Amino acid sequence: MQLTPFRSLIDQYEIILFDSYGVIKNYDGIIGGAEKTLEYIHQHQKKYRVLTNDASSSPERLSDKFIKNGIQILPHRIITSGMMARNFLETKTISGKVLYLGTEYSSEYIMSANKEKISISEFHPDNSDEIGCIVFLDDEGYNWQQDINKVVNLLRTSSIPVIVANSDLLYPVSENAVSIATGAIASLVEQVLGRKFIRFGKPDVQMYIYTFEELRQDIPNLQKQNILMVGDTLHTDILGGIKFGIDTALVFSGNTSKSNAEVAIRASGISPDYVCENIGI
Repeated sequence: MQLTPFRSLIDQYEIILFDSYGVIKNYDGIIGGAEKTLEYIHQHQKKYRVLTNDASSSPERLSDKFIKNGIQILPHRIITSGMMARNFLETKTISGKVLYLGTEYSSEYIMSANKEKISISEFHPDNSDEIGCIVFLDDEGYNWQQDINKVVNLLRTSSIPVIVANSDLLYPVSENAVSIATGAIASLVEQVLGRKFIRFGKPDVQMYIYTFEELRQDIPNLQKQNILMVGDTLHTDILGGIKFGIDTALVFSGNTSKSNAEVAIRASGISPDYVCENIGI
């Protein structure tokens, strides 16, 4: 498998879209080389955005985390799946409270949509009539066994909409271990109930469309062939970029390792335009 130096891709494209976890940062902090790469992008007056399926925090809080780790990524450059869920809530008439699974931080997306929220841990089945929508935001902040059962029993007798703000099935927590993510929890409930929920985040294209339209406010003639999506996961980052019609680069600093990349690409049929060791230059 031929590896492409990442600097050559920066020089080739006008816009670079980065996944966050596994590309810029991981369980151990900022991935080596990422800071110099972003400096190079700034120096050469390129534009970039970070597209993340992390709905656990607002762009402002995610930006703060980057800055505390020594890399400056401002909030306006961070596009989250939680933002897509918030936009949905803002445009839909929901009669009742929004029941959420996640941390208090993640519920900021509901408050910013001017909806009344209630945590699944505070919800009592006797108050089911008060709920107008359910949102899966994060895999933390509640008791899985107890609270997932609450959701299942509520939805057995209700047709209220259910939003999944993070479609990821898992995420790395160390070099050799992963943890179940929000998308996997929601998939379990879907299978139990025989339902399909409304999903946001990569590989769906809402974030790509949102980002494209936002960038075109500054670059009216921007074309898709001038945009590159960089990610570590075939089934989210790379597939989403392909579905949106932009070029993609797979890196080996996260979910996909160099040793199994060729097999994974052949098995999935998801083929990136480039493969790189990481985003270091």
